[in-house]
Amino acid sequence: MLIRVSYGTAITMGLIKAKMLARPTTAYLMIHHENRCINNCAFCPQARESRADLKKLSRITWPTFELRDVVKKLKEGKFARICLQTVDYEGLEEDVLALLGALYTLEIPISLSITPVDKRYLKKFKALGVDYIGVGIDAASERIYPEIKESLYSWGEMWRFAEETLEVFGRGNAFIHLIAGLGETDREFLDTVERAYKIGAEVSLFAFTPIRGTRLEKYKPPSLKRYRKLQIGHYLIKSGIKRVEDFEFDENENLVGFGMKQEDLEKILKESAFMTHGCPGCNRPYYNEKPSKEPYNFPTKPEKEYVGKSIMMLQ
Repeated sequence: MLIRVSYGTAITMGLIKAKMLARPTTAYLMIHHENRCINNCAFCPQARESRADLKKLSRITWPTFELRDVVKKLKEGKFARICLQTVDYEGLEEDVLALLGALYTLEIPISLSITPVDKRYLKKFKALGVDYIGVGIDAASERIYPEIKESLYSWGEMWRFAEETLEVFGRGNAFIHLIAGLGETDREFLDTVERAYKIGAEVSLFAFTPIRGTRLEKYKPPSLKRYRKLQIGHYLIKSGIKRVEDFEFDENENLVGFGMKQEDLEKILKESAFMTHGCPGCNRPYYNEKPSKEPYNFPTKPEKEYVGKSIMMLQ
């Protein structure tokens, strides 16, 4: 049985010899499928109509290895968890169960990102070591969702799946993935963040990354300034400090204020606001940008002075 391994994870395992700037603390794996996903997300290299390299997911390359070799390396590695990514195809559920059966003996907690499945499969996944489910809503607005996702699953069906996941795995154990820069407004993005926390889910923030061969290959990624604003908004919502109704927006729904003075914001804002927010042990280094650029999501804690620097950036 074959499995894909993210390039950074493969280096850490010793499956590839290369240098890296930040070590992944989670082992990022992806199910191996010879064909493209049956869905057609406009940003995804794996999409049905994409012309991109099938070895890619976002900007990361995922080479293929024998599962038995990966399991052996996982035993030797020091990973906090395993994160298993999937593409959608007929029979996916049973293939996931087979993979989980092979990984279960490692006794490493497992996160699984998957499209909606029947509740009985969620229970089976849980019995095989999965403790977190990633829900790829991605497009943070019902307005743009049908065009960007072009999926078998509607906006409403994705939210129902998130709620079912929470019923099986418990509050806080579903991570809703949202990608900034797909055509949503700041208000739409933060409204969706707030909705996720209201139902008991968590949110993982991503920045849109243009990939050659995808439908959005010529779109520009969000500016770092805009992304920092959304990270701060997310932090204030998650922490229960502010609600979207407290924020200030212009006539185009661009975020222009957080409903507090700059000095007060600097006192309460933590470095964690700008770090990767995901399952325990996840740092996802350089998933959205080249190592030569300032990361959208820091894989390690930035310097304390970065809080003030980021706030000044917004002026």
